[in-house]
Amino acid sequence: MSTTELPANHAELMDGVYRWQRHIYDLTRKYYLLGRDQLISGLDVPAGGTVLELGCGTGRNIILAARRYPDACFFGLDISAEMLETAGKAIDREGLSGRVTLARGDATDFDAVSLYGIERFDRVFVSYSLSMIPGWEKTVSAALATLAPNGSLHVVDFGQQEGLPGWFRAMLRGWLRKFHVTPRSTLREVLESESRRNGATFRFRTLYRGYVWLAVIGPRNLASPSMEEVAPKARAGMKR
Repeated sequence: MSTTELPANHAELMDGVYRWQRHIYDLTRKYYLLGRDQLISGLDVPAGGTVLELGCGTGRNIILAARRYPDACFFGLDISAEMLETAGKAIDREGLSGRVTLARGDATDFDAVSLYGIERFDRVFVSYSLSMIPGWEKTVSAALATLAPNGSLHVVDFGQQEGLPGWFRAMLRGWLRKFHVTPRSTLREVLESESRRNGATFRFRTLYRGYVWLAVIGPRNLASPSMEEVAPKARAGMKR
């Protein structure tokens, strides 16, 4: 497992939060981290492809993705040494250590070549991590910078619960604050802006009355069933 220079405060905070929670994380989070399986099914990884997960946590998502796409190689990045310890053990138990490589690093500023010996990935995905990362916009830029030609970035995270009652939103936000989680109100705006800047297609979908936002930035030929393709007028001036 590789390491890189980390922002000590955030790394220590995440280790503190998850030192004990990591043992029950997957059992409890399955009830409210919704949309993760939809993201995995939409990755559509090419045979022999490479996939990077930013904020891989306990390894739950990367293990499911590795099972679904058995011809691909997977790479996980997380800032928490505690979470990576749990992920590494889970990956070993599943017999996937030959196809999954983990590294410790900051998702806002990382060097894929020094960590994994790979410069570009066919797919990059981020699941419920942008809502925890200070300077999360940099993570979006860093993820896009590592995409191979015809690669795609897939994001799932908390939406703004726009179709849900106000009391539910208030209760959820209060609960999430206990875990240093802040749903990003500008997530769609930032992703759409980055897609225009990169001359890419942006697809967006809300689930469960806005509880979940699911997005994909990728090439025009990317198959994303049930995803809304956004801003056709803006795309008219994009690079070809």
